[in-house]
Amino acid sequence: MSAIKIKLRENDLMQLKEVCKSFNNEAGELINVLHKAQGIFGYLPAEVQEVVAQELNVSVAKVYGVVTFYSFFTMVPRGKYPISVCTGTACYVRGAEKVLDEFKRILKVPVGETTPDGKFSIAGLRCVGACGLAPVVLVGDKTYGRVAPDGVKEILKEYEDN
Repeated sequence: MSAIKIKLRENDLMQLKEVCKSFNNEAGELINVLHKAQGIFGYLPAEVQEVVAQELNVSVAKVYGVVTFYSFFTMVPRGKYPISVCTGTACYVRGAEKVLDEFKRILKVPVGETTPDGKFSIAGLRCVGACGLAPVVLVGDKTYGRVAPDGVKEILKEYEDN
């Protein structure tokens, strides 16, 4: 089974090339370029990675390695409200797995997937550095601390009308 190729819109492609140029097409700026590229596209599909590799004169394998190494980057579209549940040691010990399970149960999607309406996506991440607030949940840029499974519905309710 072959992967589906996406066609980048010309406007987005030009914007991506401008981002590369703004960092002088330097290979050492790969992470910064990918960060900006993800801001444009919302994720980093293979087609975007190929353009970045070409513009920065690095291998596609190197770009792919960076994209897959850092949890910030994603190769699948995220929901309008990406939900990340910290599963680092402190959060895990204080029940993060049960919180994550509750998000999966209510939204009916597994980790790494997006709801059919494109509103939410769920991800686990290692540590957000807020161990005193464990377990921690991020929805977009908003942080929720000391989240219990019964608090998941309340968090989701904040995003109902958006």
